[in-house]
Amino acid sequence: MPLFLDETQETLADTVRPFMAGEAPVAHLRALRDADDPAGFSRDLWRQFGEMGFTGVLVDEADGGLGMGHVEAGIVLEEIGRNLTPSPFLGTAVGAVEALRAADAALKQAWLPGIVSGETVAALALDESARHRPQSVALKAERQGNGFRLTGTKQFVAFGHEADMLIVSARSSGDVADEDGVTLFAVPRSQPGVSVVSARLADSSFAARVEFDGVELDGSAVIGEVDDGRATLNRILSGVRAGASSEMVGVAEGASAMTLDYIKQRKQFGRIIGSYQALQHRAAHLYSEMEVARAATLKAQQSLDAGSADEDRDASVAKAMAGMASSLAVREAVQMHGGIGMTDEYDVGFFMKRQRVLAEMFGDADFHADRLARMEGY
Repeated sequence: MPLFLDETQETLADTVRPFMAGEAPVAHLRALRDADDPAGFSRDLWRQFGEMGFTGVLVDEADGGLGMGHVEAGIVLEEIGRNLTPSPFLGTAVGAVEALRAADAALKQAWLPGIVSGETVAALALDESARHRPQSVALKAERQGNGFRLTGTKQFVAFGHEADMLIVSARSSGDVADEDGVTLFAVPRSQPGVSVVSARLADSSFAARVEFDGVELDGSAVIGEVDDGRATLNRILSGVRAGASSEMVGVAEGASAMTLDYIKQRKQFGRIIGSYQALQHRAAHLYSEMEVARAATLKAQQSLDAGSADEDRDASVAKAMAGMASSLAVREAVQMHGGIGMTDEYDVGFFMKRQRVLAEMFGDADFHADRLARMEGY
């Protein structure tokens, strides 16, 4: 499959790009941070996402969505990254929607209309330790009558403090690291026994620690089959890893655009600094790395949309490549801006902070390099 967008996808990009630049630029993030906004994003803007159809890009047409794919979701996420737009798009419109694909009709009807309209926010409660280790699931789901009782803790739940619903992985049988014995649940955040403590991250977004203290659920909250949720969990992770990769590509693009504009104007010793060959070489190197990351990300999303057997592998390649390329982009941006790049008054520092958070989400470059090596038998 060619590694470029088709005509329909380009049309979507032409719609998303001016919307994000006009309605949610970097100034929007700064305003939320300076106001110490407790949500970390705008509910009104999230509803606008719904009105534009963005929140339903992965939702099947039969369920009220656009019936598109991960490539199209990546287009939205790239512009979110380019503008540093605070939004729960990745966890809700990608992660939760991917999870609900495996749910029954009743559960879909309970949550998908709200996601499509931009009224509902969902969050992924999957990690339990300081680092991303999804293989280990210790939160207990004990059978109780016709339902379950959840006990345990989830960490680093992005926008978990504002979520209406949590996608939770739980251990319903077996040991912590077993492949089988994992069950997925759709848990209302308002359910008795659910408590949330949020913390502001380096990029001014929020993540939460969520405690489940004997949370009682009936069987209707189960996504898919009991004890057989690992395949769906892996699919969710591949989707959000590819999505986070798109957002990092956008972050890199936004930082690079600011930097190129700056070095075309800034003078030292009477010369535009962009005329110095050393900076030109660095800019060319960065462009090459970013194009490789963009291609790897698009390949991962195409694999997801095609249901390829390599979708998991391709998602890890994308997350590793996008993590390294975007890290290079934001570091070069700050260095080429010089001292002003380190000040809060200048926007380029926001790109570095967002990149650091995204790089850690769902596994950093080292995690995925190790994972790919293990896939190859090393």
